[in-house]
Amino acid sequence: MKLIVKYHPEINIKSRSVRRRFSKLLESNIRIIVKRLYPSAHVIARWSDILVETKDDVTPELEAEIIEAVSRIPGVDQYNEIVEYPFVDFETAFQDVAKHWQNELVGKTFCVRVKRSGKHDFTSSDLERYIGGGLNQSVESASVSLRKPDITVKVELREDKLQVIKANHKGLGGMPLPTQEDVLSLISGGFDSGVATYHMMRRGARTHFCFFNLGGREHEIGVKQVSHAIWQRYSSSHKTKFISVNFEPVVDQILTNIDNGLMGVVLKRMMMRAAAQVADKLNIKALVTGESLGQVSSQTLTNLNVIDRVTETLILRPLIHIDKAEIIETSREIGTHDFAAAMPEYCGVISKKPTTRAVLSQVEETEANFDFSVLDQVVADAEIMDIRKIEDEAQQEVQEVEHVTELPTDAVVIDVRSPEEEEENPLELDGLEVLAIPFFKIATKFGDLDQSKDYYLYCDKGVMSRLQALLLHEHGYKSVKVYRK
Repeated sequence: MKLIVKYHPEINIKSRSVRRRFSKLLESNIRIIVKRLYPSAHVIARWSDILVETKDDVTPELEAEIIEAVSRIPGVDQYNEIVEYPFVDFETAFQDVAKHWQNELVGKTFCVRVKRSGKHDFTSSDLERYIGGGLNQSVESASVSLRKPDITVKVELREDKLQVIKANHKGLGGMPLPTQEDVLSLISGGFDSGVATYHMMRRGARTHFCFFNLGGREHEIGVKQVSHAIWQRYSSSHKTKFISVNFEPVVDQILTNIDNGLMGVVLKRMMMRAAAQVADKLNIKALVTGESLGQVSSQTLTNLNVIDRVTETLILRPLIHIDKAEIIETSREIGTHDFAAAMPEYCGVISKKPTTRAVLSQVEETEANFDFSVLDQVVADAEIMDIRKIEDEAQQEVQEVEHVTELPTDAVVIDVRSPEEEEENPLELDGLEVLAIPFFKIATKFGDLDQSKDYYLYCDKGVMSRLQALLLHEHGYKSVKVYRK
């Protein structure tokens, strides 16, 4: 398999030295991701693209996995799946192209586009006309259309190598990691913070996760799932940190000492203070939030201004102008929707009449009643961990949950993967009952099942099934085990 990876256009317009640095970073990121799947892969950066090459022993399943992984690497604009032949003459070139495209053109309009590099005694148009004419004659139901064809057959001629493009894949775009400085994202597990985190990763900023726990152990496990999933999909070429701050003592202080209408604004100010302290400790220069203008009472221009006054640390809001519907749609595209939809709301404080126009002097006056030693203490006690350890932690936390690789004849297996994953690769176990209950419904649906039976949770990686088994055990359901193929 050969992939020709094209840089995002913004990389191409950089100065020569910057472009070289960005291309080297992207080359390194692709190498890390691809070699994780196929250790003997070759990844070579060139001036206009990056070549990714594997040997012929790659299975179709692994090939598809590699292609999917490259699509999620920031900095990749698009990439072509190619088959390379030695260029002999026009007729041989036509035969090589026909092997891959002849059957695809039945009943379709098409055109041929050729790009050349190197010295040849003919033009790209000459080769286009010859290959196009040959395909037109060999496929009776096909016809040439140069303006709006159904299919564009793409060929590249590099010196004496003819590259037939089998398929073109869309990349993530953006900038390679870490072309920007590190940022700290305030992650809650909901739609907004996950999408904001994704946008910063896509722009080339290594993004760490800061979680303010308002809902106890279940809240923390859920947010760890979301954070690990985002990191694994879009940022796993680099190590990042997950910071968990127990904010319940801060919420108690707010409920006891802060004026009711200002509670929401003060809670956000306390979060920004704490996040700024964490960022300073980790030498991170900017915070990221999922706030969108006017979405809730604390996100008016006036309130955002008051919130920002608590720190000199730069606060980035990549979603500030985006509608909620657009945010939710993006969460579907990036794979965080189901996590966010299942995440309960942990508001911390709810004001009866929250102000939309907080006055800074009044906020500072009511904050004088707050015991700031409590805030300092929760920051000091914050847990800082390598996000890669979340999977290891999940394994350690659920040691009491039994794992099996062989199932009894009366086993009931619950596939907790998302509907998209389950549909793409159904779990088929001969003679056994398999229930498809996605992880975000398992907590509410499990109680309806026959509790006299044993249930075995399954997912591809084993992380989600272990965490869900842990939660079910904590809710008193002990007849739950984990199945690993």
